[in-house]
Order: sequence, then C-alpha cells, then structure tokens
Amino acid sequence: MTIVQKFAFDDREFAGKRVLVTGGTKGAGEAIVRRLSAAGAIVLTTARSATEASSQKLFVQADVSTLAGTETVAAAIMKQLGGIDIIVHSVGGSKSPGGGFAGLTDQLWQDELSLNLLAAVRLDRLLIPGMIEQGAGVIIHISSIQRRLPLHESTIAYAAAKAALSTYSKALSKELGPKGIRVNSVAPGWIHTSASEAMVKRLASHSGSDEATARQGIMDALGGIPIGRPAWPQEVAELVAFLVSDRGSAIHGTEYVIDGGTIPTV
Repeated sequence: MTIVQKFAFDDREFAGKRVLVTGGTKGAGEAIVRRLSAAGAIVLTTARSATEASSQKLFVQADVSTLAGTETVAAAIMKQLGGIDIIVHSVGGSKSPGGGFAGLTDQLWQDELSLNLLAAVRLDRLLIPGMIEQGAGVIIHISSIQRRLPLHESTIAYAAAKAALSTYSKALSKELGPKGIRVNSVAPGWIHTSASEAMVKRLASHSGSDEATARQGIMDALGGIPIGRPAWPQEVAELVAFLVSDRGSAIHGTEYVIDGGTIPTV
C-alpha cells in the first residue's frame, strides 16, 4: 500500500518553533518530525539507539522510559534549543507477548507503563516550567483507541497505560490552559507501521498461525475498520500539525480520534 494523497501546507508555518518529538525515528513519530520540519520547525527527537536517527538533524540518544533518559533529553533541549515551544509525546508501543493477562509479568507491566505513560509525565515535569515562564506552548500526547478498545490477547498493559495517559492529559490541560499552554491528545487506531507489523509477527508466532491470520485476528478484535485500511503515519502527522498550529488555537483539553471509524460508538 502507498499513500497517494499529497498534502499542501505552508512551509513557513512553524518557522522558529522549537519542537520535541519523542519516538520520532519510526512510524507516526517520524512522519510528525518530517511534517513539522518541512514547515520550518526546529525539531529535536530521541531514540534508544543512535543508528535509528539517520534521517534526523537534531537527535539525542536516550531511553525516555527511564528518569535518567528524560533528564538527558531535557538538558539537551536547553543546551541546543534554549527552551521548547511544542512537545509531541509520540513514543510508545508494546512488546508484551500474546496470552492475555496471565502472560504479563510485573516487569512487563512496569515496562509498558514506563514507556507509554511515565515518559510523558517526566518530560512534562521537566519542560513545562519553561513553557509557563514564557507564557505559551503546546503539548500533544499520542494516546490510542485501545484505551477504549483494549485487545485482551496482547495489549492489556499498553491499553491501560494509554488510558492513564489520556486521563493525565485532560487533568494537565485544566491546570495549564490559564497559563497559556494548550494540551490535547490524539488517539490513533491501527497505523500501518513497522511496529504494528512486528506485533502481527509476535501474535502469529504465539498462536502458531501465519501473519495473514494474525492480522485478520486484530481486525476482528477491533470490529473492523470501516474505511477498509489502517491509517498512514502521514495522516496522523497532518492531524498533529493542525493541533499544534495557530489554526487550532481554540482547541484545548480534548482528544482527537483518527481510526478510520473503528470505534463503533459516538
């Protein structure tokens, strides 16, 4: 599959804006980095391995699922950018095996919470004071529709962490809105990425089936996708670009779903 739609945009819309995108070397995160950079933003991103950053101009090697990793990123932002205007918490994912709740050890639970929730909490705690001082900023938390449609076979801990992230994001918006900082979250459904394909492979291996069967199993568990396909990373990036722009200046404290119609209720 390839995306055929070309998005037109102002290539100076984010000129001079200092941006952090976590998890910006793959999937939707990489698409967000490319989209904001193409519109003039100065974008810094992170990953655990430096080999993942071949296409990134500003990169910090750090594991943001740890406190030390988030401190490294915050220090690099101050040194290289002198502050931050936009934060997009795109980092996330699940490495839990199939098998439902019984297959999740305490360590797996901690790993999922550290990556999908605490990375954002810690970075916000380190970076928001600077936003408050300048009286402006935008924060986007990338959640997931799994907070409402958890896949019990493989992603209970991930779904629970993303549900907590959405609740945290809403609470944060109430505190920061009066201080000039907008906070929103984005909940993608199935996105066509290397991570989603890796999950398909894990489920196929666990069940002893093939990848086509595992992929269809995910579709069935989601109840289908009315538009007939997963979203492309570039489509998620377009939504994020709108929300962090001045075009979305009255949008605050809410969550936007981009799932091709997967969630079957209002």
